Amino acid sequence: MKKAFVFLATGFEETEAIGTVDVLRRGGIEAVTVSITGDKKVSGAHGIDVVADVLFADADFSDADALVLPGGMPGSSNLNAFEPLKELLLDQYRKEKTVAAICAAPLVLGGLGLLKNRKATCYPSFEPKLIGATVVNENSVTDGHVITGKGPGLVFDFALAIVTALKGEAVAEEVSAGLLL
Repeated sequence: MKKAFVFLATGFEETEAIGTVDVLRRGGIEAVTVSITGDKKVSGAHGIDVVADVLFADADFSDADALVLPGGMPGSSNLNAFEPLKELLLDQYRKEKTVAAICAAPLVLGGLGLLKNRKATCYPSFEPKLIGATVVNENSVTDGHVITGKGPGLVFDFALAIVTALKGEAVAEEVSAGLLL
């Protein structure tokens, strides 16, 4: 079974995190939520608390097919400040495995140089943080093993792009149909 880790930091965008996890699981992907806060209970940007499946320090990422960053503020900044996550993202990228970020969170990928010479999208006004990218105005962009999404109202496009990358177009279409998209 394919496996994706979705990282939660204080101030994460709830719709992007939960929506992505839901779509991935519908696609037969083991989606594991990971708290980087040291506490399994993580507060989202809009005051919704979510209990993560695992703490970062206790997780084994060796079988990760995808690493996923939901956006939101200050969640994206908190993800960007967490050095162990950035090291993990760099390792995943070097292995040419999927890294994905939506909304403000592509700023983490941009800061690491992972968007250089790639097409990418993000929440409006965060474009300068996509260092080295060709910024495009699309709901979701897949360029090689890097996937970016624009924002919370477009979470289905983003999550289905991850399903496509990990399980193929037919599975993504099946999930999309089941969601009435």
